[in-house]
Amino acid sequence: MPVQENTPAPDFALPAAPGETVSLAGLKGKKVVLYFYPKDDTPGCTKEACNFRDVIADIEATGAVVLGVSPDDTASHEKFQRKFHLPFKLLADTDHAVAEAYGVWKEKNNYGKKYMGIERTTFLIDSAGRIARIFPRVKVDQHHHEVLEALAAMR
Repeated sequence: MPVQENTPAPDFALPAAPGETVSLAGLKGKKVVLYFYPKDDTPGCTKEACNFRDVIADIEATGAVVLGVSPDDTASHEKFQRKFHLPFKLLADTDHAVAEAYGVWKEKNNYGKKYMGIERTTFLIDSAGRIARIFPRVKVDQHHHEVLEALAAMR
């Protein structure tokens, strides 16, 4: 059954950096912007990450934290974070188990070639660990503004 709004968010524990693990249970009491993206340092993913970076103070002012999740490993994430000065954690879902739990690991089609990958999606999780809002098939240009509006409405 796909993840739905107003239901408990699937828990997870993923590496954020060597020796560091982030779990949803460990963030209880905070709002979480959990965004799934296909690949580090690609045009759309870079734009999405940099847009979140540019409004991070406004996001944090709502009591929320931002977490990015992709199938890339922690070494790739660290390089991506350094290159673009990303002030939030990127989580390595290398076996795509968390992406599957959230229903965003899907068959994709690129120029007739079919493959499995992340469907760009953002989940807003409230301080009680419930999914407050789902943004499917995100278009990165104005998405950070949509997220800020939704966070403000969660107060």
